Amino acid sequence: MFLGVDYYPEQWPSDLLEEDLDNICELGCNAIRIAEFGWHRMEKEEGKFDFSFYDHVIKRAKARGLSIVMGTPTATIPAWLAKKHLSILSEFEDGSKRVFGGRHVYCFNSKEMYTYSQRIIRALAEHYKNEPAIVAWQIDNEFGHEDSDICYCSQCREGFQNYLREKFHGDIQALNETYGTTFWSQEYNEFDEIPLPARTITTHNPALRLDWERFRSESIVRFTAFQSDLIKEIIPGAVVMHDFPGGGLGKHVDYSQVSKCLAFAAYNNYPVWGGQREPLPPHEIAFGLDYIRGLKRQNFWITEAIMGAQGHDITGFSPRPNQAKMWAYQGMARGCESMFFFRYRGATKGAEQFCYGVLDADNVKRRKFYEVQSFFQDIKNYASQLKTPIVSQAAIVYDYDSLAAFRIQRQSVLLDCEGEMKKYHKFFYERNIPVDVIPADSDFSGYRVLILPQMIIAKPEVQAKLRKFAENGGTVVLTYRDFVKDSNNNLVLGKKIPVDLDDFAGVCVAETESLQQGQEFPLVGAGGLAGVQGQGGIFRDMLQVTDAEVLMRYGDAFYGDFAAVTRKKQKNGFVYYLGCGLEEGVLTTVLEQIGAEQHLDTEKSAPGVEVVCRGEGEDRICMVINHNPCQVEYRGMSLAPFQCSIRPAGK
Repeated sequence: MFLGVDYYPEQWPSDLLEEDLDNICELGCNAIRIAEFGWHRMEKEEGKFDFSFYDHVIKRAKARGLSIVMGTPTATIPAWLAKKHLSILSEFEDGSKRVFGGRHVYCFNSKEMYTYSQRIIRALAEHYKNEPAIVAWQIDNEFGHEDSDICYCSQCREGFQNYLREKFHGDIQALNETYGTTFWSQEYNEFDEIPLPARTITTHNPALRLDWERFRSESIVRFTAFQSDLIKEIIPGAVVMHDFPGGGLGKHVDYSQVSKCLAFAAYNNYPVWGGQREPLPPHEIAFGLDYIRGLKRQNFWITEAIMGAQGHDITGFSPRPNQAKMWAYQGMARGCESMFFFRYRGATKGAEQFCYGVLDADNVKRRKFYEVQSFFQDIKNYASQLKTPIVSQAAIVYDYDSLAAFRIQRQSVLLDCEGEMKKYHKFFYERNIPVDVIPADSDFSGYRVLILPQMIIAKPEVQAKLRKFAENGGTVVLTYRDFVKDSNNNLVLGKKIPVDLDDFAGVCVAETESLQQGQEFPLVGAGGLAGVQGQGGIFRDMLQVTDAEVLMRYGDAFYGDFAAVTRKKQKNGFVYYLGCGLEEGVLTTVLEQIGAEQHLDTEKSAPGVEVVCRGEGEDRICMVINHNPCQVEYRGMSLAPFQCSIRPAGK
C-alpha cells in the first residue's frame, strides 16, 4: 500500500526541499508523486535533457525511505515546442488554435507530438530505468479532461479520413451505402471529401458522427499505448498507469479501452469542485469509484484525493472537519489500494492557487495536516484486507458507442444517460449491495443481475452474452431505448425493437414517445405488481407483449393497452424490460423484486451510512462510514459526524 502526496518541488524554492520531505514523512507517507508537469525542467532547450533536479529530489526522498511515482510530462508541452511547431496545438471547432498557456493543448494526431514525446520519454526512462525507488510510471495527466479529447485541426481531418479509408478498406461506395449518404445528396467520390462534423446547418449524418466519436477515442487509446509500450520496452516489467479524471462516461474517449494497456487505473477523486454549492451526494461519489474499479474490474489507485477547497477561478465548498478524511475512507472501501492527497502544499503562483492542499500557502500545519496523518496511521493497518478484490453480485453495463449515440441524437431533452445509470446504482448503494459499473465487453459471469440502461446500439456479441447469462440463471434488465440501432448508428429495416432481442424479452416496441417536464403519465401495476401505482416520464416505449408477464401498464386513455414493465422467464433466469423512466418509488419496487428473486445480500443502515466489507475469512473487516453531518447509530454503535469505524466483520 502506497500512501503519499502529490508533490511539485519545481514550484518551490530549493531550500524548502528538506523541510518538505521531513513533513511528508511526518504525515506518514511512504511515497510521493512527481514530475507530471515537468517537461521544461527536463528539457529547457530542444534535445538538451537535464534530469539533475529530479535526481536530487529522488535522492533526498530515498534517504527517507520514500518511493516515487514518476510522471511522463507530456500533458504540458514547453513553450519552445509550441513556438517551433504551431501545428502541435489543437484547434477549437471554429478552426482557431488553442493558445499555449493552459494544459492539454496538444493534438493527439500531431506527428510532432509523437516525435517529441518519444524523445523526452525515452530519455527519461533510459535515465531512470535502474532506479528502484520508482514504483510506478504515470502516463501524461487526465486524458480527455477539459475538452482536450476534441480537436478539429487539419491533422485530425486527415487522420479521420484515413481511419474511414481503413475501416471501409478503401471502398468509398461501401461507406456511402453504410451511411446512407443518398440522403441530402451527401454521396462522396473520394475519402478526402469527407468533412469533420463541425458546426453546419441542421446536423451531420449520425453514422459519420459515431465514427468521429470512435476516431476521437482511438486517437487517445493509440497515444496511451504508444507511451506504455515505450516505457515497457526500456524498462521491462515497469508498472504503468494513468490518472483518470471524473466524468469519464461523458468523454469523447472510452476509458475502458485506454485502460487495456495499463497495469492498473488511477483516479483523481473530487467530491466537490469550485462553483459547487455542496459536495456530490455520497451515492454519486460511490458511483465514480465503482466506475473506475470497473475499467479493469480490479482495484485501483487514487492519485488525487482532496483535503481542502478546490477551484481554478472560482473557489468551492471547503470540506468540513473529517469530511475529506471520510471520502478517503470511502475510496479505500470501494477498491482503492493506494492513495495520494492533492496536493502537499497549495500553490502560491499559477492557475491552481485556489486548489488548497494539505498545507496552505502559509505553510502552517493545521487540522488538514493532522487529518491526513491520522488517516494514514489508521488505514495502513488494513493493507492486506484492502488489497483483496471486491466481488459484486450486480453490475450496471454501459457501452461507449451507445453513450456517443445519445450525444449525437439525445432524443429526449430530459434524458441524461449517466444520470439514469446513477438511479439504478443508488438503489444498490442504499442497501449496501456491492455493484460494479462495467463496459459491455466485460465477462458477465459471476454476476446475478445485469442492468443495461439505454444501450441503444445492438451488438451481436453483447446480445449473445446476455442470452447465455439469463439461461444460466441471471437476471437481465433492459430499458427503454435499448437495442434500437445497428453498429453504424442506423435504424434497422424489417426488425422489431429491441433489435434481435424481441424474442428474448418477449415484447416488441410498437410506438415511442419523448416526454418533457410536466408530461408525466400514470402507471398501473399488474400481475405480480398488482396494486402498485406511480408515474413514468422522460421517454416511453409502448410494449406489445408476445410471451412475457405484464407487471405494469400505462394508465392513460390512449395507451392503456400497452405494457410499460414486463418480465419473461428464461431457462434459469429472467429478463425484465422497463419501457419508460420510472419514478423512484416504482423503480425501487421493481428492483426489490429482482433482488429478492436473485437473493441479493443486503445490509440495512440509516440514510447516509455506508457499509462495506473487505478482506477474506477471519481477516474480513467491516467499514462503516457516516456521511451525515450529525451523529448516527449503527448496530448499537454511535458514529460521529463524518466518522468511519472499521471493525471485524460480523461484530
